[in-house]
Amino acid sequence: MARCTAPVEGHRTASGAAACPACRGRYGGYSSYGSYSPPSPSYSSSGSSAVGRSGGGGSGRSVKPRWSRPTSSVLYTPAEVLALTPVRERVEKQASLDLRDVFLCHAWDDRQGAAKDLHDLLVSLDVKVWFSEKDVGLGVPLLRTIDKGLANSRIGVVLVTPALLRRLPQESIADRELSALLAGERLIPIVHDTTYEALREVSPMLASRSGLSTIEEPMANVAAKLAELVAL
Repeated sequence: MARCTAPVEGHRTASGAAACPACRGRYGGYSSYGSYSPPSPSYSSSGSSAVGRSGGGGSGRSVKPRWSRPTSSVLYTPAEVLALTPVRERVEKQASLDLRDVFLCHAWDDRQGAAKDLHDLLVSLDVKVWFSEKDVGLGVPLLRTIDKGLANSRIGVVLVTPALLRRLPQESIADRELSALLAGERLIPIVHDTTYEALREVSPMLASRSGLSTIEEPMANVAAKLAELVAL
């Protein structure tokens, strides 16, 4: 499958987007680093300022993707829509299957902190989350349970924190989860209390996947975007 040649910063010119094997066919309206001409039905522009930015960079305009409900107040950057659209397409293809909405991959150290916060926010928005703290019982084979959780979830969310960056080089369980999620178009990195630059030092492959970030918007906003993404 063709990969975007500028997955982190986005294409700065129309010629760059046109030359990219991944973007030229599906995102013909991507005109420049500072603007976006929406190819219907991907999203519609709100004309207001952005409330946040994805790890993929992009313009500061706020837009609504095609999967947003008409009454939704959640706004995205063009780069976020670009990053999330392939994941949304996978969700739609699996609409008839009885699956969890989200598999939450996180560092062990975050299980009672940021990971739990994100889990609780998603659950409050009626998202069905696979979360090791809730789904792995005492005496249950951990790796086999995780394997089943991965297989029975529509998408995977990787909570990238300083704790995860410390764990990944040690080939921990989170590293195994991440390896499985990287194999398909269903992975969304959520960068929290760190940066994509720091992630790139540890996992260039994960850093190449644009996602969402809590640098300029609260975790609640990120959860709202994830909830819309998996809503059927």
